[in-house]
Amino acid sequence: MTWQIPSYLGTFTGLLGEHLLMALSASLLGLVLSLPLGLACIRWPVLYGPVLAVASALYAVPSLAFFVLLIAFTGIAPLTVIIPLGLYTLSGLVPNVVDGLRSVPEVVRQSATAMGMGPGRRLLAVDLPIALPAVMAGLRVATVANISMVSVGALIGMGAFGSLFTAAAQLDRVELAIIGIVVTIAMALVIDVVLVVAQRVLTPWTRAGAGATRRWGPRRALATIRQGAAAKGAGA
Repeated sequence: MTWQIPSYLGTFTGLLGEHLLMALSASLLGLVLSLPLGLACIRWPVLYGPVLAVASALYAVPSLAFFVLLIAFTGIAPLTVIIPLGLYTLSGLVPNVVDGLRSVPEVVRQSATAMGMGPGRRLLAVDLPIALPAVMAGLRVATVANISMVSVGALIGMGAFGSLFTAAAQLDRVELAIIGIVVTIAMALVIDVVLVVAQRVLTPWTRAGAGATRRWGPRRALATIRQGAAAKGAGA
C-alpha cells in the first residue's frame, strides 16, 4: 500500500487549491445572491414564499444533471461546479438572511432614520451588523456542505480531491479514498473554525451570551447612530 497520489491527478497542493477555490467561490456566490434576495423578501414579504420555493427546487436538481447542463455553456471548468453549488446554498442562506434582518429591532431602524440615515447607510451600519450572526451561521453550513459537494465534480473531471475517490475505484487503491476523506474533513473543520473566529471578531457582543446579544447588539447600533449624528453635527 502506497500513499502517493498518482501523478496524472496532479499534486497535493494543486488539488487542495482547486478544491478550496471551487468550494469557497460557490459559498461566496451563494452569499452574494442571497443578500439581495433576503433584502427583497424583507421589503416585499409576499416574495419570501416564491423565492424559498425556487431555492428549494434548485436544491432538488441532481448535481450531476446540473453539471451536464452547464457543460454546454461553461465547458469542463471550475465554473461548471461553482454555479450549481452556489445555487444550492440559497435554500439555506436566504432563510438565514431573512431571519437575521427580521431580528433587527424596529426601534433601532426608526432611530437610524430619525437621525438622518438613508436606507443604504442604515443597512450597512445597523441592519447587517445585527443580522450578521444569523447570516454567518448559514454561511458556515453552506461552506462545509460545499467542501463536501465539490467531490461530485470528479464525475466530470473537476472534483479536485474527489478525483481520488474515482481513482481509488479504478486502481483498486483504498488508501486514495482514505486520503480524500481525511483531507475533506480536515478542510471542513479548518474553514469552519476560520468562519467562527471571523464571526466572533465581527460580532463581539455575542461573546457574552444570548441575553447580552439581545441587549448589547441594539445598544451598539444605537450608539453608532448617535456617534454618526454627532459627527455630522460637528461637521456642520
